[in-house]
Amino acid sequence: MVNALIRYSKVLEIRGDIIRIQVPKRLVEQGNGPRFGELAVVEDQPSFLSLAQVIDLRMESVTLQLFQGTKGLSTDASVRFLGHPMGVTYSENILGRVFRGNGSPIDGGPDLSQEPRVPLGGPSANPMRRKLPSNMIRTDVPMIDLFNCLVESQKIPIFSVAGEPYNAFISRIGIQADSDIVVFGGLGLIFDDYHFFRTSLEEAGVFSRTVMFINQASDPVVERLLVPDMALTVAEHFAVNEGKRVLVLLTDMTAFADGLKEVGVSMDQVPSNRGYMGDLYTQLATHYEKACNFAQGGSVTILGVTTMPGNDVTHPVPDNTGYITEGQFYLHNGVIDPFGSLSRLKQLVIGKVTREDHGQLMNTLIRFYSGAKEAEQKQAMAFELSNFDHKLLKFGGLFRERFMDINVSMPLENALDLGWQTLAECFDAGELLMKQALIDKYFVQ
Repeated sequence: MVNALIRYSKVLEIRGDIIRIQVPKRLVEQGNGPRFGELAVVEDQPSFLSLAQVIDLRMESVTLQLFQGTKGLSTDASVRFLGHPMGVTYSENILGRVFRGNGSPIDGGPDLSQEPRVPLGGPSANPMRRKLPSNMIRTDVPMIDLFNCLVESQKIPIFSVAGEPYNAFISRIGIQADSDIVVFGGLGLIFDDYHFFRTSLEEAGVFSRTVMFINQASDPVVERLLVPDMALTVAEHFAVNEGKRVLVLLTDMTAFADGLKEVGVSMDQVPSNRGYMGDLYTQLATHYEKACNFAQGGSVTILGVTTMPGNDVTHPVPDNTGYITEGQFYLHNGVIDPFGSLSRLKQLVIGKVTREDHGQLMNTLIRFYSGAKEAEQKQAMAFELSNFDHKLLKFGGLFRERFMDINVSMPLENALDLGWQTLAECFDAGELLMKQALIDKYFVQ
């Protein structure tokens, strides 16, 4: 490794938050040059000091991204490599704490400099260390628990657009989900959003089991790129070392992808689709694949917000995300759209760890709601409606009010009972087309 006492002062280029320096060729040939991801300290007169990270190596040319930006930096600056990669503090003492993207606390709490640190990144878990997902994470949100169950160790995004209440929604899930620890990663947040997340978690009494990593919009882009790594590294260690069921909340992963694009442009990388770099899929998959149900330990479940510019699901970020994750929750017009949402792992828990009527009731409710949407179209076009169409219209109104409103909160069993009650208020038993044994047991007209 490079001697941490040696300073390198041949700055070749300064561009944006990135500098390129030259290190002696002999060190590279001997294998003693800087390593990818290694940290360095950049200093310049009179008082410039910034931490930096190696993001590209090309023979004796080394590219670093500065955490504090390059404002005030000259080509006379010196660089000192530290010989180790970026790390994050990990211990029981980080629970209830808030950190920025460079790993330093921002909540005014006790100093954690003496706590152990673990390196960021690393490969996803070996398949031999994984076990098949079989547990449901209850969120008390009917459109999730009843129709698209969140399964322990699942990786799933919330597809939405700017202006939708996705931050309030993901905060509710963090508060209500039956997980041991919540790790929150905020990417490019405005201060109001950061303050909302923190106060809502504190007021709900769950902050003591929460760790927050926050990158605000005014913070350096390099910190934005580190936040998912920090959140997932901490989550993985809690799951492996202490057997905890950890829920990771990330918002918003489109800001992360935009940060990657900004860095790529500064490094003169050839852009791919819509200006994003060609490794976008790999960058997203590297993080989402950290979701795991450990055979000897706990689990890591990832729920991330992905905003779709222009509500375009073919945009590179949601498009690539959809290939990686196991479904999506589609937040549209302030509700979770049952026709755009999907959980590919729900069949592992529905009827197995939930009530026997769950699967049949879920399918019946969605079938009738689909019919209600068709009846509404017929009504809007002034076609004649049958008696059954009027039943469907009544059902559609009750369904939206009782289940689709994202402010509705109830345990799964209550949601199942309410589903049967709603069916009884709108239809006769013979119109349900369900197993007679379930109708006899649960349908009360």
